[in-house]
Amino acid sequence: MSTLPACPQCQSAYTYEDGTQLVCPECGHEWSAQGSQTAAAEEVRVIKDAVGNVLQDGDTVTVIKDLKIKGSSLVVKVGTKVKNIRLTDGDHDIDCKIEGIGAMGLKSEFVKKA
Repeated sequence: MSTLPACPQCQSAYTYEDGTQLVCPECGHEWSAQGSQTAAAEEVRVIKDAVGNVLQDGDTVTVIKDLKIKGSSLVVKVGTKVKNIRLTDGDHDIDCKIEGIGAMGLKSEFVKKA
């Protein structure tokens, strides 16, 4: 019987070691063998919209302020719906695609959950 921990994403018991990493063959998730408990605690990051609702990957949000796009004459207008957002680390914590404009980063303080 294996003494390796279960996969933190899919809870599979079939994890294996690959050097200093642990790997799940079912979902493909990789994580550090040394800091598996500390890494799970660090991954919990809460991003909230302008109203205080918690955002998650895949949510749909609405822009609450006209946003000028640097280096362009385009503007993201108030009320623009942005579907299927991805949360990231950094100054702009939302990656998304906006119809007619393309891929860009948004700050969570300028959106509200739809």
